[in-house]
Amino acid sequence: MGEFSMNIPKKAKVGIWLAVLAAALILIWITSRTPATTAEGYLPRVYQTIWSLLPPVVAISLALLTKEVYFSLFMGIVTGGLLYANGNLGLTLQTILYNDEGGLVNKIANQQNASILVFVVLLATLVALMNKAGGSAAFGRWASKHIHSKVGAQLAAIALGVLIFVDDGFNCMTVGSVIRPVTDRHQVSRAKLAYLIDSTAAPICIIAPISSWAAAVTYSVPEDLGINGFQMFLRTIPYNFYALGTLLMMILIVTLKLDYGPMKLHEDNAAKGDLFTTPDRPYQDADNEIPSSKGSVIDLVLPVAVLIVSCIIGIVYTGGFFDGVGFIDAFANSSSAVGLVYGSLITLIFTFFLYMLRGVVTFQDFMDCLPAGFRSMCAPMLILIMAWNLSGMTGLLGANLYIRDMVAASAGALRIFLPCIIFIVAVFLAFSTGTSWGTFSILIPIVCNVFTDSYEMLVISIAACLAGAVCGDHCSPISDTTIMSSAGAHSNHVNHVTTQIPYAFTVAGVCAAGYLIAGMIGYFTDSPAAMIALPVTLVLLTGVIVAANRFVKVSADRH
Repeated sequence: MGEFSMNIPKKAKVGIWLAVLAAALILIWITSRTPATTAEGYLPRVYQTIWSLLPPVVAISLALLTKEVYFSLFMGIVTGGLLYANGNLGLTLQTILYNDEGGLVNKIANQQNASILVFVVLLATLVALMNKAGGSAAFGRWASKHIHSKVGAQLAAIALGVLIFVDDGFNCMTVGSVIRPVTDRHQVSRAKLAYLIDSTAAPICIIAPISSWAAAVTYSVPEDLGINGFQMFLRTIPYNFYALGTLLMMILIVTLKLDYGPMKLHEDNAAKGDLFTTPDRPYQDADNEIPSSKGSVIDLVLPVAVLIVSCIIGIVYTGGFFDGVGFIDAFANSSSAVGLVYGSLITLIFTFFLYMLRGVVTFQDFMDCLPAGFRSMCAPMLILIMAWNLSGMTGLLGANLYIRDMVAASAGALRIFLPCIIFIVAVFLAFSTGTSWGTFSILIPIVCNVFTDSYEMLVISIAACLAGAVCGDHCSPISDTTIMSSAGAHSNHVNHVTTQIPYAFTVAGVCAAGYLIAGMIGYFTDSPAAMIALPVTLVLLTGVIVAANRFVKVSADRH
């Protein structure tokens, strides 16, 4: 990614470095006014203030300015460490590396995070193995006979993403590995593929009753309020305007052949044979690997089918399904990351025997795929780890509590507009922290305590919280889903973020209007508002896309 910075003018580079230096000096001056200490009950000077949002703001701003993801994340982490340690450099290092709640080492050692890393490596190994066996190439040959257009290739990516709804990380890696050869053949840019993958990950999981996301939402609803969390999740589905709008958005821009913003440049270049636009070529070695000619479509389809089934079984196993717990309750009680590791390991073992018995790969080929899979995931894993570290720094500064108090303070006077406000706040919080689960786990209990007298407004507001969390997660460059979408598409991460944001914000703007409508209907009638608000929101989004399509075509004709 270092080549990107070469495109920045020399004066701009100097300005960036001066801004970084000035920010560092200001931070040290502000924080050093309070002595650093780690005594029990210690809180940093900026705890639960607007300054607690500074680390993600620094990281995101630098990422967009410099195009250097590692440097930007590192500066955000250092900013958080300095703020937490009140400028004490020794305590800053201890906080960044070994703090119990946000330190780098503890974030890696966390079972859920470590499981995600293992799952990513196992899945990458499986992908390398399918490529080596020729399964992906065989599927590409099959698809070339049945998918005859660029539109068809993109619709196939959407359909596959919708079908794999169990978990967003699983979706990102699987869809990318299966459909990438097909979209490459039809000259779909890697940035566009990353957008399609990302848009069928979290937005689909958040409206799928059988998914790790449904379980997370179920357990975010406070039990002491007498509300069934799973039933609440089901009620929010028709009010999740962002998820449903994103699905409609993808279909419209694909069928209308509409691209705008930075994505248009990428798609125009892809039509000329350049799938990347920017100088670097992520995963070039993996893309250029010569597959076996012995493989067939079954060598891809069967492992993927076993992967889906075994991951579902692994997830419900962690929730106690085989100990007598009901299927839905098992999903609600599950550890999805651990379940995915079980499922991917079982699939890898199954694939070993499938390929060896069929003679499509040698034992040495199989063993070579193990380090190859790890090497291909080094970059996204490094970004994931740094993103977790940054999220930990933000949590130590009380950013979540600052957002919580801000929402709670506005709830009483703005009840009609609260669904829209909740949506916007959730977008901002998820974008800043890179976590949708953390966002709705913070905001849902607040919403539940605000609307104790209106069940319909409660449903609308929780749906707005979920939609905003997914939207912010969808846009955030430090979100693990966004990172894995880039990895699944073999796209440069910054390219994916910058091309996706205009599309995501288009849907978000329409959704904000939809929640205004839903809030007014729910407040004055306390009746199901989805029957009116959802169709109006989708029609409004369609109108915006059609108008954008005409504008783009008129602009193209003028040039």
